[in-house]
Amino acid sequence: MKRLFRTCLLASAMAAGLGLSGPALAAEGPGNDDLLNDAKTTGDVLTYGMGLQAQRFSPLDKLNPESVKGLVPVWSFSFGGEKQRGQESQPIIHDGTIYVTGSYSRLYAVDVKTGQKKWQYDHRLPEGIMPCCDVVNRGAAIYKDKIYFATLDARLVALNKDTGKVVWSKKIEDYKAGYSATAAPLIVDGKVITGNSGGEFGIIGMVEARDAETGELVWQRPTIEGNMGTLNGKESTMTGVLNASWQGDLYKTGGGATWLGGTYDPETKTLFFGTGNPAPWNSHLRPGDNLYTSSTLAIDPANGDIKWHYQTTPHDGWDFDGVNELVSFDLKKDGQTIKAGAKADRNGFFYVLDRTNGKLISASPFVTKITWAKEIDVKTGRPVYIDDNRPGNPANAEKGKPVFSAPAFLGAKNWMPMAYSPATELFYVPANEWGMDIWNEPITYKKGAAYLGAGFTIKPLYDDYIGALRAIDPKTGKIVWEYKNPAPLWGGVLTTGGNLVFTGTPEGYLKAFDAKSGKEVWKFNTGSGVVGSPVTWEQDGEQYVAVVSGWGGAVPLWGGDVAKLVKDINQGGSLWVFKLPKA
Repeated sequence: MKRLFRTCLLASAMAAGLGLSGPALAAEGPGNDDLLNDAKTTGDVLTYGMGLQAQRFSPLDKLNPESVKGLVPVWSFSFGGEKQRGQESQPIIHDGTIYVTGSYSRLYAVDVKTGQKKWQYDHRLPEGIMPCCDVVNRGAAIYKDKIYFATLDARLVALNKDTGKVVWSKKIEDYKAGYSATAAPLIVDGKVITGNSGGEFGIIGMVEARDAETGELVWQRPTIEGNMGTLNGKESTMTGVLNASWQGDLYKTGGGATWLGGTYDPETKTLFFGTGNPAPWNSHLRPGDNLYTSSTLAIDPANGDIKWHYQTTPHDGWDFDGVNELVSFDLKKDGQTIKAGAKADRNGFFYVLDRTNGKLISASPFVTKITWAKEIDVKTGRPVYIDDNRPGNPANAEKGKPVFSAPAFLGAKNWMPMAYSPATELFYVPANEWGMDIWNEPITYKKGAAYLGAGFTIKPLYDDYIGALRAIDPKTGKIVWEYKNPAPLWGGVLTTGGNLVFTGTPEGYLKAFDAKSGKEVWKFNTGSGVVGSPVTWEQDGEQYVAVVSGWGGAVPLWGGDVAKLVKDINQGGSLWVFKLPKA
């Protein structure tokens, strides 16, 4: 385990980049209304998730199961250099420019028509950064004349969208304590909303809002109860109740990182942020539910107050996290339309909640094997644990009793975002079938050191596949169709009004499927594993698709026996753009 951390730290320390530059004038870009309407407009992609609710659905229908056979590459843009590793970004498209982030905290502006680079920003990373799970970045945000992204040394940077010059750069937290940032920011009502990473180092998870123009902090909300929030530079309210579910001072190193970022529902005016694992992984050292880890938090964007929470894995002992995105949608069931939200959790259950109050509507398995819980009790919202499958207490021993657990800690679904189609009323979930041997070990907190207290080895469950793209009916929780893939699925999903579903594979393919039947109807090999999130838009009467290619992420670093199976996949770093030419 230490070797895995050293590998990532050494590679991260190799990064170097440009320093700060002075601001320059830029043409006015998209405002609040543009961001709110992003899911409906087809000539651009202005938000992470192709809409603040993150349904990742485009109404475009020029591409369909028949016409997609004519989809061809237009150009490919290389990220260059030796800074490859995992490329998990989703592109932003505005006014003839694609903005895309790369590994090692880089951001590129590329001409949509030609693939020619307009500018490049390389963040100057210090030595000693501590990203747990590769040197990835998942995307940028655009607002008016600026483009924003978070960096591996836990900073938030605003750049002039036309020149790439730094307008402001703000420290989120101390990277020397294990903090980092990899998620795409979210912009709501003129505020840049971000989370943080670093749960494996005993940090405190937080969601914060900054003024988009100045970068000044507006509010900050810790995700571990007992910690105090701030509003306009002053203490506001405590998160939860001190020592209600954390003993002693454990809340000061409780984890709960918000490392995947959030979504926003304009209808209820609510932010939804998932929270990560409690620290340490050894659950015997922290009795109780350990709020608000492994949860979804509903947050007021005006002041950072928590409206409600739903905890998917209380007293998490398997590193199941709870960061997976909550996607807002209208659930049509029993003659009613419910303002709902869905979440495919790392713990193996697909949850449907009432997004107005957090009440559980249903929870269904979306993988074939779950060993840590029998079910989710719909009345209480809590899991019915299988106690024998919790890793044993090491007490004074070198390690506790090992157990075999499924899913593995990398999750039934990890960071890779799912998609929802209002046309089919189905969710399309990139799932993985794997388990792990896991055991607990003694551990004490030390600033800037790994704070796990566990050992593990991940193993595939089946010989013929690990990844499975699954279409799920949220009304019933049933799997409508599935596509099985030999390697794990680690990229995002896109669905369209043309009855298509796009996703990538580690084998290098961008693939398209019939959204109703699951039949594979198109594929293209990009030369490296696709672990980014595809997008689509319309330009000059033609439909385009773009995706980032570049194998990496957590699987090669943490995957155990699975990492051995995919060790020969080539790394890369490039942006591919395709289009359906006019007839």
